[in-house]
Amino acid sequence: MNIGVLALQGDVREHLSALAEADVLARPIRRPEELDGVDALVLPGGESTTIGRLAVSFGLLDPIRSFVAAGKPVYGSCAGMIMLATKVLDGRADQETFQGIEMTVRRNAFGRQVDSFEAPVVIDDIEGEPFHAIFIRAPWVEEVGGDVRVLGRVAGGADAGRIVAVRQGNLLATAFHPELTGDLRVHRYFVEMVRQAL
Repeated sequence: MNIGVLALQGDVREHLSALAEADVLARPIRRPEELDGVDALVLPGGESTTIGRLAVSFGLLDPIRSFVAAGKPVYGSCAGMIMLATKVLDGRADQETFQGIEMTVRRNAFGRQVDSFEAPVVIDDIEGEPFHAIFIRAPWVEEVGGDVRVLGRVAGGADAGRIVAVRQGNLLATAFHPELTGDLRVHRYFVEMVRQAL
């Protein structure tokens, strides 16, 4: 099993490290031809408009869209969630995404950088205590299509009930950053998705 991490911008090293700890061979992806050697792809957190622009500049936009459309497993965290959405609110007019998950997401939904926070999130399909989720200028999901499973919502506070984890087939997305927590359960869940897809 070989998992690629899109390495254009964002917390690439953290995802590579988490996947290595989950006993998976992972490598950075910067060019279209590097996609040929991977079974799955991780889209890291960062800045979604920047990732979209760089994907166009590096010739990766259409190849990754094709990768997604082919049913290959893809996981997006934070900005990666936005990049997997079919519709983005509060984005730039020219914002590009890789499409894939039939959902509407709102950029920076929880507020600016200073409004970053941590909260417990119960994630369906993942056993154990609630996940200690870190939200940094995070999106939330406003609406999902019929084939999308909601896996997690904010448990309490002013934003209780907001959708922050979803899955559609082989596509997984979280609004938070599991790669920053040391808790490998989301990465191991994705690795199991890849294993089943293979």
